[in-house]
Amino acid sequence: MCHWRAPQKVGTMRGMMRVLTAAPILLAALLVYSHAVKPRPPLETVPRAERTTTVVDVDHEFDAGSGIALKDLTRIQVANLAMLGKVWGFLKYHHPVVVAGKRHWDYELFRILPKVLAAADGPGARAAIHQWVTGLGTVPACGPCASLTESDLHLRPPLTWLTDESLGAELSETLRAVHRHRPTAGKQFYVSLHPNVGNASFDHEAAYTGIGFPDAGYQLLALYRFWNIIEYWFPYRDVIGGNWDNELTIFIPRVALAKDGDSYKRQLMALIARANDTHANLWSSLDVRPPIGACQIPVTMRFVEGQAVVTGYSHAESGPATGLRVGDVVTALDGVAVADLVERWTPYYAASNQPTRLRDIARSMTRGGCGEATVRALRDRETLELKPTRLAESGVSQTAGRTHDRPGETFRQLSADVAYLKLSSVQASQAASYIRSADGTRGLVIDIRNYPSEFVVFALGSLLVDRTTEFARFTRGDLANPGAFHWDRVISLQPAAPRYKGKIVILVDESSQSQSEYTAMAFRSAPNATIVGSTTAGADGNVSAIPLPGGLRSMVSGIGVFYPDQRPTQRIGIVADVETKPTIHGIRSGRDEVLEAALRQILGPETPASEIERLAKQ
Repeated sequence: MCHWRAPQKVGTMRGMMRVLTAAPILLAALLVYSHAVKPRPPLETVPRAERTTTVVDVDHEFDAGSGIALKDLTRIQVANLAMLGKVWGFLKYHHPVVVAGKRHWDYELFRILPKVLAAADGPGARAAIHQWVTGLGTVPACGPCASLTESDLHLRPPLTWLTDESLGAELSETLRAVHRHRPTAGKQFYVSLHPNVGNASFDHEAAYTGIGFPDAGYQLLALYRFWNIIEYWFPYRDVIGGNWDNELTIFIPRVALAKDGDSYKRQLMALIARANDTHANLWSSLDVRPPIGACQIPVTMRFVEGQAVVTGYSHAESGPATGLRVGDVVTALDGVAVADLVERWTPYYAASNQPTRLRDIARSMTRGGCGEATVRALRDRETLELKPTRLAESGVSQTAGRTHDRPGETFRQLSADVAYLKLSSVQASQAASYIRSADGTRGLVIDIRNYPSEFVVFALGSLLVDRTTEFARFTRGDLANPGAFHWDRVISLQPAAPRYKGKIVILVDESSQSQSEYTAMAFRSAPNATIVGSTTAGADGNVSAIPLPGGLRSMVSGIGVFYPDQRPTQRIGIVADVETKPTIHGIRSGRDEVLEAALRQILGPETPASEIERLAKQ
């Protein structure tokens, strides 16, 4: 069979890029996902093709800074800046002059900002913005004009605000005329859609690495850029929660008035978190996310039964030397209750749902200044006051505790009746071998409480089904109708030999993210398949990289991933058929209660609990 080699993608995390292969009929199904094990900044990994000189290369007026400094903002100025941010973003993706790349749109913002800031009231700002818009030139007549296909529409463009009274009649009509005569060619200067998959690629977005902060103009540019990308190119805009318009108004003073580079980064981090997408973060700047420090206590933590629990060690010798034991419940760090720390840190942790947010807080919570820390912990009914030493992060494992699968070999037989396969070290080329080895067992446990080491959706999934089986459907954006998302093709597994005929139990939890979730969707479509575990990360789909001023890097889920019947996965995650979570008692006892629940599904109620527990510990 002819295979193609998928391009390495912009926006995946450092060290986690993989080249995937699949038959041509499955092009749209090959997704390159961010890695859920260790968040890293996204890198540009696609070789740049030779390109022609653009307006971005020749307009240098604001290369050294925007020239805009702010000490405070009035309520009127904030309202006017919110209006400008929406108009600027609308024109960026709709006005033919901007769409064609004939204006350096970032620098045009710096040219209009002083006039809007100086306006005494709303009408004054509207007049300045209207003059700016008409200065772009007459919008040419279209023939034919762009239109919106309704038959496959999932999300409608968010443009009802064009008729808001706050714009005034003149500006409103001008913007609506721009929309009516928007380009139909399907090409945009600042955005394109990746071939085969369709997630947005934000082209010609400069990162302005040499800008010094504070710079109110560039800080506002970062806010406007990210806000409008969510507004027009985020496939899950409808499930963000809350009012995205309000976030623009809320963050204008917070971002624009940030007094230094770190404050600016933290405000952006808080803004990005409001998108409620586990893929989204300020990946370049996690060092400014609380708790701040270059060292950490050498233990691994996880929230279990709502409490912060020690689950292991990140250094073989220094971990036990802390005095903390597996199963201890940490209630305070450096004199502050864990509950208070979680409340304080939550605004800076981007996640699709609370279990995933707590996952990431747990991974960072012992970080701080190097040297002695103070920890209050509960061990059974005893309260402990400990003084462990924080070690340099470079000296402790950054992967310990990140996955919840079983240590040891990728494939093993737990008994004559049960086979076990974990995907954190799976090899696509060995898919058939795994299935042959599992032949004759009553059930196969596929552990995706991790991130797959290789893309095995089709290589392994095809061996689990007995007929063409649909498992996912995508949505994609529309370059002629920014903000619209259309239903795309349904993705299917095609049966292949050898086929596994026993029960299939798939394990998931909050460590299952992105490709893990997509893989679970595919495998659960098999006959006799059951999902066991708990809420996954709720972030599925290709990631799109977003450069931001100051050399910063963010990303966002770039395509919508749904079940074939259009049921959503974003924020919800993969819902388990049999919900099972670890307990503090189970962790103290060294048990894997999720795997035990899987074994129960295969072996039935007649198998003694002691035998189930014994098999799960193998």
